Amino acid sequence: MNNTLSASFGNIDIYLFDQLLKGRFDNCRNIIDIGCGNGRNIFYFLKNDFNVFGIDQDADAIALVKTLAQQLAPNIPSEHFVVEKAEDIPFGDAEFDLAICSAVLHFANSKDHFEQMLNSIWRVLKPGGYFFARLASDIGIESLVKSTGNGKYLLPDGTIRYLVNHDSLIHYTQELKGELYEPIKTTNVSNLRAMTTWCVRKK
Repeated sequence: MNNTLSASFGNIDIYLFDQLLKGRFDNCRNIIDIGCGNGRNIFYFLKNDFNVFGIDQDADAIALVKTLAQQLAPNIPSEHFVVEKAEDIPFGDAEFDLAICSAVLHFANSKDHFEQMLNSIWRVLKPGGYFFARLASDIGIESLVKSTGNGKYLLPDGTIRYLVNHDSLIHYTQELKGELYEPIKTTNVSNLRAMTTWCVRKK
């Protein structure tokens, strides 16, 4: 059973998998993964005839994704996968039905940088499109993180991340004129860090 699931979905983020099980993205055809890494979150989409794009700052990661795409979806042009930053997505306005951004936004250097990335992602999303993000937050560990300035915090696990909280995610949802299609959910990892799932639909 596990081998069957792995063959179908790869090493997909469990919270993205949850949305697939709910059928949320069944009608999404054009998909972009911002910070796609080695392609763990686009494996399913490549195998199932979605039109997939990806960007990552790491050239080695993009090389791996191109190889994966060639294996799973040889009809997809290699030009769909580009070395680029999240704040500089090199595609047109309103091109995508789904934008995935997992473990990227918390690498922002400041509030301004965070908003640059967020607005870049929002720009390429179609009206009615879905934004799926996983990012670090202080939710549930507020007293355990220490500010280092510019919205960044030292976490108990020793890393420094740009952190959001529940109120800031609600603020951005409203500012973008979006709507939550799933309640904000946070996983507390042994009080070492907190990872939040933020799911917004573009009105």
